[in-house]
Amino acid sequence: MGSPAVRILAGLGLGLAIGGIGAATGWRLEGALAVAGAVGGIWLDALKMTIVPLVFSLVVTGIAAAAASAGAGGVTRGAFLLFTVLLLGSAVTAALLGPLLLGAWSPPAMDALRAGIAPGELPAVPPPGEWLRGLVPSNVVSSAAAGAIVPLTLFALLFGLAAARLPEERGQAVLGFFAAVAETMLVIVRWVLLLAPIGVFALAFGVAARVGLGAGAALAWYVTVQIVVTLILGLAMYPLAILAGRVKPLAFARAAAPAQAVAASTQSSLASLPLMLAGAERLGLSARVPSVMLPLAVALFRIAAPASIVIVTLTLARMTGVELGIGQVAIVVLMATLNTLVIAGLPNQITFFAAYAPPAIAVGLPIELLPLFLAIDTIPDIFYTVSNVTADLAVTSVAAAGAPNGAASPDAPEEKGPPLDQ
Repeated sequence: MGSPAVRILAGLGLGLAIGGIGAATGWRLEGALAVAGAVGGIWLDALKMTIVPLVFSLVVTGIAAAAASAGAGGVTRGAFLLFTVLLLGSAVTAALLGPLLLGAWSPPAMDALRAGIAPGELPAVPPPGEWLRGLVPSNVVSSAAAGAIVPLTLFALLFGLAAARLPEERGQAVLGFFAAVAETMLVIVRWVLLLAPIGVFALAFGVAARVGLGAGAALAWYVTVQIVVTLILGLAMYPLAILAGRVKPLAFARAAAPAQAVAASTQSSLASLPLMLAGAERLGLSARVPSVMLPLAVALFRIAAPASIVIVTLTLARMTGVELGIGQVAIVVLMATLNTLVIAGLPNQITFFAAYAPPAIAVGLPIELLPLFLAIDTIPDIFYTVSNVTADLAVTSVAAAGAPNGAASPDAPEEKGPPLDQ
């Protein structure tokens, strides 16, 4: 039957093919569209119902854990600051490159997507003063009920920081409750994803039946843009390691290659951790820094994630004909950075909606196309993971270079011993 990702991708391909052929041949699809709309809508609603409790719980527990890590010692404080700066840089990079790349070519189906996927008027953007006041929810329950993601996220952030400052026993009780809520929501998400091939098939069929086979070209262009931006971020990690980490170019490339190979084949940074530790040793980094930095980086630092979230949001805006202002893009950038820091390092399919839906909702974009992006995410995910692993090793070399007594050997460690087994 294949992996879940393969089954979801197959559902996407089948839905696009049948819907596109039906549209091209003039089949009467009214009845099929009604059924597909109901099936896809129910499945999508089942995912949507988990967003608010899942995002709130993950932000509370993630921010509290990050605050605890940042206060645990000099290495972890420095790591958290470095992670935050680089993740923000990732989101800003995507915000700058995304419009240029997405605008470089407009698939013929783009106008049809705008007409067929987002009928009606989108919510109006409030004046700046009203929007700023709306960031502080006067009633958290009503904000949650209305799906007001930005004020809810801000409240969750403050709640998590406050919970981290409670006496240990009380803090653990509060955070334990929200950790249990998050775990419960993730169980529900897993159940819903069991039906993902059917839900994605129905949604893809509906899209292709309305706009034709060109919908596939639009999605393929989106994947291309994701891969290009991710490769740029991954390549940027080499000068970071060389200049700030004070390692030699060839030494870093050789040390990172085995972990990159495992990352490409497994799409798992965690599976690459042993080879990252071996690569750090080969670079001459003292064991003390990598043993702290690398597990922390695997848990909190995914350089490709903020950029990916921003690209998804920009693509949704382009596909639905919405022009995002600078303020709205800034919200997306900040939320993409925060979501990456607080959402656990679980498989991307499990946390996809918790990470990608809030920024889109925050700027008033419909999220009906998100399941299609979920279905094809398995393709750019290979590049995400390779870039993430490269970044993990790069930030470890930077932390080691700034640690007492140096950490990185100034000599050419690439001559030390035979190549590592991949």
